[in-house]
Amino acid sequence: MPTYRAPVADVVFLLNDVLGWERHANLPGFADASPDVIEAILGEIAKLAEEVLQPLNLTGDAEGCTRRPDGSVTTPKGFRAAHDAFGRGGWIGLAADPAYGGQGLPYTLAAIVNEFSASANMAFTMYPGLTQSAVAAILEHAPEAIKQLYVPRMLAGEWSGTMNLTEPHCGTDLGLLKTRATPSREGAYAITGQKIFISAGEHDLTSNIVHLVLARIDGAPAGTRGISLFVVPKFLPGPDGGAGARNAVSCGSIEHKMGIHANSTCVMNYDGATGWLIGEENRGLNAMFVMMNEARLGVALQGLAISEVAYQNAAAYARERLQGRSLSGAKAPAKAADPIIVHPDVRRMLLEIRAFNEPARALAIFTALQADIARRSPDEAQRRTAEDFLGLLTPVLKGVFTDYGFENAVKAQQVFGGHGYVREWGMEQFVRDARIAMIYEGANGIQALDLVGRKLPRDGGRAVMTFFNEVGAFAKEHEADAAMAPFVGPLANGLGDLQKATMWFMQNAMAKPDNAGAGSYDYMRLFGLVALGWMWARIAKAAMAKRQAEPSQAGVMDAKLVAGRFFMERMMPETALRLTRVTSGAETMMALPEDAF
Repeated sequence: MPTYRAPVADVVFLLNDVLGWERHANLPGFADASPDVIEAILGEIAKLAEEVLQPLNLTGDAEGCTRRPDGSVTTPKGFRAAHDAFGRGGWIGLAADPAYGGQGLPYTLAAIVNEFSASANMAFTMYPGLTQSAVAAILEHAPEAIKQLYVPRMLAGEWSGTMNLTEPHCGTDLGLLKTRATPSREGAYAITGQKIFISAGEHDLTSNIVHLVLARIDGAPAGTRGISLFVVPKFLPGPDGGAGARNAVSCGSIEHKMGIHANSTCVMNYDGATGWLIGEENRGLNAMFVMMNEARLGVALQGLAISEVAYQNAAAYARERLQGRSLSGAKAPAKAADPIIVHPDVRRMLLEIRAFNEPARALAIFTALQADIARRSPDEAQRRTAEDFLGLLTPVLKGVFTDYGFENAVKAQQVFGGHGYVREWGMEQFVRDARIAMIYEGANGIQALDLVGRKLPRDGGRAVMTFFNEVGAFAKEHEADAAMAPFVGPLANGLGDLQKATMWFMQNAMAKPDNAGAGSYDYMRLFGLVALGWMWARIAKAAMAKRQAEPSQAGVMDAKLVAGRFFMERMMPETALRLTRVTSGAETMMALPEDAF
């Protein structure tokens, strides 16, 4: 039976010692999030994650969701009570506007909460996570009447939310969608069409489900320029604002999936369902992108979350499982064999996971902090820089974190050997659950294309140049510090490889776009390594200072420094490999005729 402990102390260290939380105390909502308050918040969500959500993970996976003949869906035992507790605790509205029932705290804290809850139970966390994303889109683009009607109930956990994009014939290419919106009574529309792969599309956790649906108004232009966004509730609002008559939207079936069995992924049928426009006609993608960006950061956190819980269980198993003797002599001579933690290859797998988890958490918190700065700072220049970082890093985090999340779940499973392949230990579920994060909210290859094709050239490359300058300045500032040499030297080398790859695209991708496509995935992974290395260097600096200031923390800080050196020695050199692949171009990749595959 797997276990989980939320890494509260690590998060507190990152906020206070690495990322300088106190420097942002002037931003709205941050004054209410003092270090003491943050520790209390993290302690409470840790308790909920460890004691309520985690015990439901294995059983929820085994039980799954059930569609009844009337189209309703039953979630696993315990999920409804857990969702009620999540709503009552204020976790859904933690960072939302107090005018609609939220608490107005920084989004950064909500991101941390999502990591903890996803580690404990990824399938469960998708339900409130989608509601949070739907609320973000409604608050950004909907008329005030819709905000007042829907958002308070959604933040309280009474109603939930979804996003409906994909159709049987179109996923990433939304310009092909066929769902129709026909103007009807009093500004409403009749929505007709079918959506697939709709996470949390139908369930019994809330009294109403608020679907955000992309559709094409009759007569709208073809392609993405003719897409609008609508709010389509399962139950139409009644005279008192509560759930009233049933709308013409139903669950046609539940998808039979590899993982996340406890989340009801549905085929949704809209048969003239009543919906209301959100935002402007034919600009639905602009409105939906608010939701998609929040969701992509959430999915990135899922990659980290699975990596963390898989690591915790693999490390515990490696300390206890007896098998073989150490190559350098018995380490437990009184026992029949040594624990497998003594074997270098087991340590390699565990350190590769840990050396990702710690800087990934730092980078996730840093990116969430950019979202807070972009929304809350009164300084226009600060907001612009934060928006640049957020736009640049979102595809990197989604693609790289979910890649590593799956790879690390597999490594953790490998530590268990044969026991990792059977259900009772929980490792095979982590592998199955992690796999979807690489696919939904834009497959990772699409994230790579977004990074190279849209984010790099935007505003003349302003965002990527700011990133280069930040990382380069940090390396330059600490290059004479002997203690920091194991970190800043490899970081500078990795940054150099990233800059060379970027320049190669500038010189070779404009005339031959296939060069950008052929190198985009390796470029994304290269970018991720440098960003993680930057975080490791910052962690190392803070760990050295904390070790000196608080000797009682020496053991914890020394462990971080060892994991950081491992990353720089064994993982950062991969930037050279990625650069070689990027600069090999597209010629060989595109040479085979289609019928030769």
